[in-house]
Amino acid sequence: MSPLTRLPGSLASLKLNWTTALVVSVCVVDSVTIAYDGSLMGSLNVMETYHNYFQLTTTTTAINTCATFLGAILVGPFTGILIDRKGRKSGLWAAVAINILGAVLAGSAINVAMFIAARIVIGVGVGLGQTAASTYVAETTAPRIRSFALGLYFSCWAVGALLAAGVSYGCSTLEPSNASWRIPSYLQGAMPLLIVPLLYYIPESPRWLAFRDRREEALEIISKINGKPEDNEDVQLQFQEIVTSLNHEKAQSMSLKAIVRKPNRRRLLLALSIAPLAMLTGSNVITYYFGSMLTQAGIGNPTTQLQINVVLSSWQLVVAISGSSLAEKLGRRFLALFSLGTCSAFFYILAGLTARYGTAGDKAGTYGTVACIFLFLGAYAFGITPLTAMYAPEVLSYNMRANGIAMQGILIKSCGVLVTLAFPYMLESIGWKSYIINASWNILLWLYIWFQWVETKGLTLEEVDRIFDGEVLVGAPVESAEKGEVVVSEVKET
Repeated sequence: MSPLTRLPGSLASLKLNWTTALVVSVCVVDSVTIAYDGSLMGSLNVMETYHNYFQLTTTTTAINTCATFLGAILVGPFTGILIDRKGRKSGLWAAVAINILGAVLAGSAINVAMFIAARIVIGVGVGLGQTAASTYVAETTAPRIRSFALGLYFSCWAVGALLAAGVSYGCSTLEPSNASWRIPSYLQGAMPLLIVPLLYYIPESPRWLAFRDRREEALEIISKINGKPEDNEDVQLQFQEIVTSLNHEKAQSMSLKAIVRKPNRRRLLLALSIAPLAMLTGSNVITYYFGSMLTQAGIGNPTTQLQINVVLSSWQLVVAISGSSLAEKLGRRFLALFSLGTCSAFFYILAGLTARYGTAGDKAGTYGTVACIFLFLGAYAFGITPLTAMYAPEVLSYNMRANGIAMQGILIKSCGVLVTLAFPYMLESIGWKSYIINASWNILLWLYIWFQWVETKGLTLEEVDRIFDGEVLVGAPVESAEKGEVVVSEVKET
């Protein structure tokens, strides 16, 4: 095991140089872009003008909400291929352009069909951006800060949610003007615009460059992201590990058949398990249909609901960043088990409070229900939010990372479609019992994580590979640091 495995585990030990700060900035802005959409729909769904303009029913409301998931599912099979062939930055460029186009179409929609089409376009950009950004950040950050950077990616989801909630709340004062929903829709394109100048300065993934034998460029970037000269021992060791591992992977086929074969099958299953963890634990029910939940809890005023949504987003941001900063110290398994367990407990409590006080007009009961929603989202944000982007890139090898994350994205969006289409009807027909069903499902997922997840804290991506492959890749010393040449001596079974 290399010295790189002994990594600091606290936020205080993280030192971001200029290159790394740019990489993290891109992932943050991309996360804000994606999150803005979810919170936007939650806010629009409680605006009367939005409902009246499109003459929405329960069905069309659900389709409007899940349209971005459908777009992401459509593009999912191609995202991994694109960023593997053209580079991680190319994927980010394409996502930016598509998201801006979708925002313009949504803001100018003249009927429900155009609005749905615009949201499908946004979904294409979101799907492409998620695959490209998480792959890029995992491969272009120093080992000591990888977990924090990846955790920050989805932690900043709360920033986007807060912006959308704040903008929507402010624009709600314009009702009954259609500007109340058009302005927030147009502003969905503002975040992608911020990425454009950053993309000119960020480097390409050093692992993507090394895989294509552009080793001098790869070594230069590894030096920059570590903030050390190219001949530094740690830089040389990391570079040698990367090149040796990638040379080994080049000899392996990554066809669909190979991806589902041991040990890759286990990698893929672990990556895919993030989808139900992120989407089916109950958070999306609150995100998209918090208006219905609060109405059932006794808070029916749309303005009050929007105010609560703003505070919820702020709360999630603080807790998610805390969880991200502790990921390297606590470990991935602990974060997943703790968050999922407490989410389940709070969902059971939420069901009981809603059943008892939802229509009773009891102020204390209503406050208790709202507090339970806050506690649930806090528990979710602490562990599951950072893990959504953190765990899959770590357990997937380079050869299957882009396609594996794309497959994970398809499953995440499919789960999102299930939530957005099924829960409006569940909430209408069985109300608080929906929370009981959801919480009971969470127990099964908790058991899977307990028995199947592997711990990745403190390991480089190449060292994580060895957990699954049972191989130690041994490379000869770097012959020329300036030229970036590495000779692979042998591959040994452990």
